[in-house]
Parts: sequence; C-alpha cells; structure tokens
Amino acid sequence: MSNKGNYILSLSQFTRWLGGVAEEMGVEIYPGFAGASLVIDHSSESTSDRKDGKGVVRGVRTNEVGLDRSGRMKDSFEPGMQFNAKVTLLAEGAHGSLTKQAVKNFDLRGVVGADAQTYGMGVKEVWRVKPENYRPGEVIHTMGWPLDWKTYGGGWVYHMADGLVSLGLVIGLDYANPYLSPYRELQRMKHHPYFRKLLEGGERVAYGGRVINEGGVQSVPRLFFPGGALIGCSAGLVNVPKIKGTHNAMKSGMLAAETSFAQLERLMEEDSTEPVDMSEYESSLKDSWVWKELKEVRNLRPSFNTPLGIWGGMAYSGVDSLFLKGRVPWTFRHKGTDAGHTGKASGFKPIEYPPPEAPLSTDIMTSVSLTSTNHAEDQPIHLQLPFTSYYSNDSADSSPEDTSGLSKEELAVKARTHHVKVNVGEYAGLLGRACPAGVYEYVDAEKGEAGSWEGKRLVINSQNCIHCKLCDIKVPTQDITWTVPEGGGGPKYCEYIVSVGAFVD
Repeated sequence: MSNKGNYILSLSQFTRWLGGVAEEMGVEIYPGFAGASLVIDHSSESTSDRKDGKGVVRGVRTNEVGLDRSGRMKDSFEPGMQFNAKVTLLAEGAHGSLTKQAVKNFDLRGVVGADAQTYGMGVKEVWRVKPENYRPGEVIHTMGWPLDWKTYGGGWVYHMADGLVSLGLVIGLDYANPYLSPYRELQRMKHHPYFRKLLEGGERVAYGGRVINEGGVQSVPRLFFPGGALIGCSAGLVNVPKIKGTHNAMKSGMLAAETSFAQLERLMEEDSTEPVDMSEYESSLKDSWVWKELKEVRNLRPSFNTPLGIWGGMAYSGVDSLFLKGRVPWTFRHKGTDAGHTGKASGFKPIEYPPPEAPLSTDIMTSVSLTSTNHAEDQPIHLQLPFTSYYSNDSADSSPEDTSGLSKEELAVKARTHHVKVNVGEYAGLLGRACPAGVYEYVDAEKGEAGSWEGKRLVINSQNCIHCKLCDIKVPTQDITWTVPEGGGGPKYCEYIVSVGAFVD
C-alpha cells in the first residue's frame, strides 16, 4: 500500500495530454464515435486453420445516429460507420461492451479456466478545501466503516494540486444486502469527524462513479483472439490492494503494440491474409513485471470472502503482504458472479441512512449535476432489457432466442414484467438504491399497465447515466445490457484523480 514515489494527478487531464501527443505523431482520434459492436468476419476462416465457427475480428462498428426513442429516423439521421482494422485492441476499461462480446464469442474465460470477474463500485468526489486543511501529496486509505464487517470496501483521500482533494469509497459488488446504496454510504462516510474537519468550509467541485476490476489474475481471461487482444482494464489488470491499474494498463498497451507491429510486419513480408496472431502479447505480459505484481497480491481480495468477513481478510492479507508476498502454493478462487452473491430482501433489514447535511452531503441528483452528464433525451435508451434494441446489426443485444411465436414488442413487455416481478418482489428494487446516478426507479403503475407487476413498473432515466456499468453487473436477473449511447453522450469528467507509479518502463 506504499505510495512513496508516486504521483497524484488527474487521469482525464493526463489522457487528454497523451491524446494530443499521439495526434502530433500522426494518430487519428475520433471523439464522439463509440464502438457499438465488433466486426466479426466468418469468411476469413477459409484462409486459416480456424474451423471453430467463431470468426475473426476485423474492426468495430458505430451505431446509427439520429434515431428517436422509438427507433424512428429523425432529420439528423446518419448511418453507422464500420472501421476495418488488421488488429483491434480493446481498451474500454472495466466491463466494456465490446470486451463482453469478444469474451463471449471466443469463450476467452472458458478456454483458460478463468474465474468470473468480480468488481468494486467506486463513488468519488473532488473538493477544494481550505488552505489550512490542504496537505499536497498526502494519501490516506481507509477500511471498514461506514460498511459492516461482512462487506468488502474502503475509502481514500488524495491531496492533489491546487488545493484540491479527491475522496471516495470503493465497495465490492459481491455484497449481499440488497438495501445497500454505494452513493449513500459515501455520503455517510463524510459525516465522520475526520471528513467533517477536512471538508469544513470547502467546496465540492466534481462527482463521479465507475466500477473497477477486483478479480486479479484468477479472473484474467485469454488475452488474445483472432484479429486482436484485450489490454488494460478490459483484461482486468488492476492491483486491487493498491486500487491502481493505470501503470499496468499502460504497460499492457506497450506490449500489445510491440506484438502488433511485429505480426503486421511478418504478414507483409509473407504477403499473407491470415488473421493476426496476438498470442505473443500474452506471453510477453506474463513475462513482465505486471504479471509478477498481480500474482503476488492474488490472494488478498478473495481472502475477505470467508465467514470471518473483513476480520479474516485483514488477518490473512496482512501476513501475506508483509511476509509471504504471494509465495504460497495455493490460490484462492472467486466463487460465482457479483449478481449471484446478492441475497433476497427477506433476509435483510433496510439500512437507515442519515439525511443529507448540505453542503457536506447531498441528495443524489445534486451530485449527478456535477458530472456534466449529457444524453439527448429523444434517443434510444442505451440501457437495454431483452428485445428492446432498435439498432441494426446490434451484436450487443442480449435478447435470448425466441421460440414462443410472440412479436418483439410482446416479448419486450414480457421481459420487463419478469424483471419487475423478480427485482421488486425478491430484491426490493435493488437498482433503485445501487445505481449511483438515480437512473432506475420502480414507481407506481396504472392498473393493467404493460410491463408492470403488482402495481409497480420500471422507469429508466437513461439521461442520468454516468456510465459506471453497475447495473449490467449487479442486477440479480442479469437482463440489463449497457450499450454505448448516441455520439459522445455521457459524463464530462475533468478532475478525475488517481495515484499512479512514477514511471512505466
């Protein structure tokens, strides 16, 4: 957990600067165009030894632009574009929609026996504090309160430049209590005397939320597929105890670039049209310091998943990190998905959170306003239940195959009714509390209203979405698919803070 020698910086500002450097070197960057689906070429199998029917990735497609909420073309309609590439590297961050497609299509977990990925939900704020409370370069990590002893999680405080302080809370999404609210846990954490004193007289200037990978090496899938590879958090390369993955992401990108260049050069020399083989990238990564670092800490996160909860995890991880350094013959496994760990509401009591104390703590919509999130309201909802996609060639659509003979509209109503029945009836409307942006509401319905159950219906306020991906991961019914919205919609973070290593070699 040592942060000596690290820099504290704004990741969004850092990547914008890197983007400018890349453009000066001739790299083309297309802001506002989100990759919606993979281009998978099945005819390419005739030019190689591949006969498994899974095809070869040849690039990405964007969605159509200018559809209304019902899928009808507006005057501003533009068709989607297809970007063809000899190598496609997926670097979408945790739980990316294209990465989901690649992992599923090529069975990247199954072929190596990887565990299901497990995630943490990070909710965070940036404050400008009074000069007497500002200590540039100071880093503090916390564990335990406000969470109970059965829930994995912890907080941080980073004193960055210009009198700004980043603070936040990460909660393991394998939590069981459906009444838990990550947003309200963060607001409660700020009521602690330490935070009250730190933030007194200060101004909150930013808010955000995003899931992070917590599975470690146990959950890393095969890192390559025909025509491309997974890098960074698409691969799951976060060092969980340090809550850091930027350095690993950068190194994986370097190694993937080196492999891509070598493979493209070879194919040009051989005048070959066979798919690019990125397997050497995985070998290079496993021979690098990235893999050594991840293997050393592989047992720390899963050590908290015992009947002893946080106490057992602290005891084991303390001994392992200080003395064993991962040099043990065993590897703890992750059991099941985060959604599968969610308990029924009947087994828990609602959590009584303290009321907001503005400006120290506020309601959720006041916080969402600080994200500068923007989605055109009259566009297809990008948070999709089965049978609700309006886009053509949408390989992100998670709808099961229909054998009932019902129309798509009837199937969509049936799926929505089932969602409400399970999530309200058994889990007390979990997403209404778990989402850190107030996207999901289970509200009163008119009698006989389509898609309702027992007087309740689901409302999706997709315009509030801050692209954290929690809903796709945690919903017990596993029937919500996060897809890219139209154009460059989403949060506009400008002061996102992380602590990264001093250099990446």
